Amino acid sequence: MKKIGFLSFGHWSPSPHSATRSASDVLLQSIDLAVAAEALGADGAYFRVHHFARQLASPFPLLAAVGARTRRIEIGTGVIDMRYENPLYMAEDAGAADLIAGGRLQLGISRGSPEQVIEGWRHFGYAPAEGESDADMGRRHAEVFLDVLRGEGFAEPSPRPMFANPPGLLRLEPHSEGLRERIWWGSASNATAVWAAEMGMNLQSSTLKEDETGEPFHVQQAKQIRAYREAFAAAGHGREPRVSVSRSIFALVDDRDRAYFGRDRGGDQIGVIDNMRAIFGRSYAAEPDALVEELRADEAIAEADTLLLTVPNQLGVDYNAHVIETILTHVAPALGWR
Repeated sequence: MKKIGFLSFGHWSPSPHSATRSASDVLLQSIDLAVAAEALGADGAYFRVHHFARQLASPFPLLAAVGARTRRIEIGTGVIDMRYENPLYMAEDAGAADLIAGGRLQLGISRGSPEQVIEGWRHFGYAPAEGESDADMGRRHAEVFLDVLRGEGFAEPSPRPMFANPPGLLRLEPHSEGLRERIWWGSASNATAVWAAEMGMNLQSSTLKEDETGEPFHVQQAKQIRAYREAFAAAGHGREPRVSVSRSIFALVDDRDRAYFGRDRGGDQIGVIDNMRAIFGRSYAAEPDALVEELRADEAIAEADTLLLTVPNQLGVDYNAHVIETILTHVAPALGWR
């Protein structure tokens, strides 16, 4: 394992038990947690994107703010739902945020997950073309996004521009060199993982996957990762791809940890999501030595190069920094991190 970061879903609630009672709380604490994680030596700060919910939704102002407050840590998403995106406007936002961050963005994109409203992307002005599903539309938007990130000119310049133009067709600005190779696809199936490989994207695989074989979650996920790597090599992209998996992992080192997560011993679960039979990976919570042994048996963690720790953001910055620190200190070195 080369890198360990955190993934925040960015929830807020007016509950008196929540440390994030407003959108402002979540946004400002997300920046503070990224700063704290960088100081602890973590490799990445990633944020979930959901619409019509009391969660983080518009990623680029947050990514730019984190980029301005940090110097080393990777900054990413997991994932942006491409059904909701104008890919050209998104390319401009992404380029600006990446330049502010000094080339540290790692953008996870995908078809997305079930949302809070019916066909929410229609409210954003998007609809599938005739014969197209919403998933097809999300992949089409992704392909346009990837194409414009190459930085090649495609727009005919005006013969009477307000400002002088460089010669030839014009591209979107600002352009951030190298961002195209730092785009990840969040995949729930083997087929979309192979498609992501063919498109030259990195792979994000979370704690949910289509149940394609009936095997344990981590076994299916490991097979997905191997299929992805084989397809990436066969496509001849000429670079080594990256793969991340996300897990809920808690080292029980004090009374707070045991109170919050000491009873969390659940295994994989099966459910139906968007008419898909899905398998949901287990959470891990144990004393550090036991946790190391359990994680060593997770085949998908062994296959990936990046591990994203899902954090309970509503418990506040200090506690989440503690969660990250205990993993980095007591667990990660035994798994080969650094």
